[in-house]
Amino acid sequence: MIEQRAIDVRLVSVWDGDMIADLYRAGGWWNEEWDPAGLRALIAGSFAFAVAIDPAAKKAVGMGRVISDGVSDAYIQDLVVLPGYRGRGIGTMILSTLLDHCKFAGVTWVALVAEPGTEAFYTPLGFRRMEGHTPMRWYPDER
Repeated sequence: MIEQRAIDVRLVSVWDGDMIADLYRAGGWWNEEWDPAGLRALIAGSFAFAVAIDPAAKKAVGMGRVISDGVSDAYIQDLVVLPGYRGRGIGTMILSTLLDHCKFAGVTWVALVAEPGTEAFYTPLGFRRMEGHTPMRWYPDER
């Protein structure tokens, strides 16, 4: 476990692609064929992109983003904290920063698809199951 230190969470429009790729790896979402340089467009194209920074280590230790048109709906994506930093409230700080940004913009319909076993994290922050709804994904090569 990393020693307890102050973590700074901020919204950014650009960040080091290799650090963000490491966070995607920690979440199990990175494909090694991808180029970290492409993350610049992902960050810039997000409605909000938050990074949690450990100033002493000089690196991003967590991230999350919101996809939205900025008017009606928003979706939380890619919320992850490096394993050694988990359990310290950093994920809550990131999510709260993103939700505050949405609320300030007037976007209050915010959803996410939670990974199995993470409901206990999201429930105290106001998220509930959407009964009668099923998350779906498009698989274009399987049509």
